Amino acid sequence: MAALLATDPTARAAAASDPLGLYVHWPFCRAKCPYCDFNSHVSDSVDHALWRNLLVRELETLAPRVGGAADGTRRLVSIFFGGGTPSLMEPETVADVLEAARRLFRFNNDIEITLEANPTSVEAAKMAAFRQAGITRVSLGVQALDDASLRFLGREHSAAEALAALDAVRAQFDTVSFDLIYARPEQDLAGWLRELERAIALEPVHLSLYQLTIEPTTPFYARHARGEFALPDDDGAADLYEATQEILGRAGLPAYEVSNHARPGHECRHNLVYWRYQDYLGIGPGAHGRLSDGRRGAAKTATRTHRAPTIWLDRVAREGHALVDDAPIPRDEALMEAVLMGLRIDEGLTEDRCRHLFGAAPADLFEAPALEGLVAAGFLETAGADIRATAAGRARLDAVTARLLQHARPLTGR
Repeated sequence: MAALLATDPTARAAAASDPLGLYVHWPFCRAKCPYCDFNSHVSDSVDHALWRNLLVRELETLAPRVGGAADGTRRLVSIFFGGGTPSLMEPETVADVLEAARRLFRFNNDIEITLEANPTSVEAAKMAAFRQAGITRVSLGVQALDDASLRFLGREHSAAEALAALDAVRAQFDTVSFDLIYARPEQDLAGWLRELERAIALEPVHLSLYQLTIEPTTPFYARHARGEFALPDDDGAADLYEATQEILGRAGLPAYEVSNHARPGHECRHNLVYWRYQDYLGIGPGAHGRLSDGRRGAAKTATRTHRAPTIWLDRVAREGHALVDDAPIPRDEALMEAVLMGLRIDEGLTEDRCRHLFGAAPADLFEAPALEGLVAAGFLETAGADIRATAAGRARLDAVTARLLQHARPLTGR
C-alpha cells in the first residue's frame, strides 16, 4: 500500500497557488432514508474516541500528498463534514480534526467550515459546541415542509421539528442552508409553488433544491419498479424546475448552480471547489479526492478510501490510511469531469481554470462547429473566452454536455 502514497513534487509546486478543500466523511445515521444511496450506515453504538483518533490519523497520513503549512504550499479554503449525519458526531471530534488541519495546512482567513445536520440531531447546546469547535456554516436536511411528504421520504422529523431545528441552528450560525426535495409523487406545480413560498418566507441565504431521483441501490427503486408510486413525467419535472428558477430569482436567490440557490456572497465555497475542478482531499470511509498530478498525460489523481466503516477503521489503524484507489486521471478524462462539473455553475468553464488545467482557452478544447451549434441553438453562450450554459442549456444539461464532449479535442500528449 505504500506505493499509493507516492507524490510528485512537480505537481505539488504547480498546485501551490490553487485553493484546496477538505472533505471529512462521517458514515453514520440514525435511520437510512429510502431514497438515499450515499455511504451511510445505521449503528447502535459508535466508539467516538476511536473515530476521532483515526480521522485525525488518516488526515495526517494523506496531508503530505498536497503540501502542508510548514512549507506554505497549500491553503485550505473550505472544510466540509458530510455523511451520513455529521451532526451525530461529538463536537470534540470536529475540534480535533480542525486542530490537525490547522497544523497541516494554511487556513484562508475566511475559511468556510460546513457541518451537515439533520433536524432530529439538532440540539441547541450541541450547536453551540460545534460553533465553539470551529464550524462556521450548517446545512440542514429539511427535505420537505409538510408531514405527509416527510413520512413518504422516510424522514424521522416533522415539519414543525424541522422549523424548530432551523431556529436553533440560526441562533448559533450566521450562514445556514437547508435542503428540499421536489418532483415528489403527486406533487403538482401549484403545491410546489406554495412550498417554495413557505421556504422563501423563512428568509434563507442558501437553498439546495433537488429533484427526487430513483437510484438502483435504494429501497425506493424496488417500490417504484412495483408501481407503488410514480414521479412526475419529464415535462412535469421541467415545469417544476423552470418555475423554481423564476420564483427564487425574483426572491433574490438566483441559481448559481443547477440545484443550488444563494443570496450573493452566500454560495457554498466547498461545493464550488468541486464544480471548479479544484483540488480536494477526502478522509473517512468512502471519501473521494481529486489532487493535482504532475505525471505525463495526467491532469489529476483520483483517490478513494474504503467504504465499509469497520474495514476503514482497521486499515487506518494498521497503515495510517484506507486508500483503495489512487490513480492518475488521463487529461482527456479530466476534461470530461471538468466539463460535467463546470457547466453546472453560472460562471461556466472559465479561461483561467481551463488554462490552469489544460493549457488552453475553453473554445480551443472543442471542435468549433459543435460548440458554435450549441451556441446558435441557445444552449451555451460565450462571455469573452469563457463558456457557460444558458438557462435553456442548464434545463437539459445532460444532453448539452454529452454533445459537447462528443466533440472534445484530444488532450493526451499536449
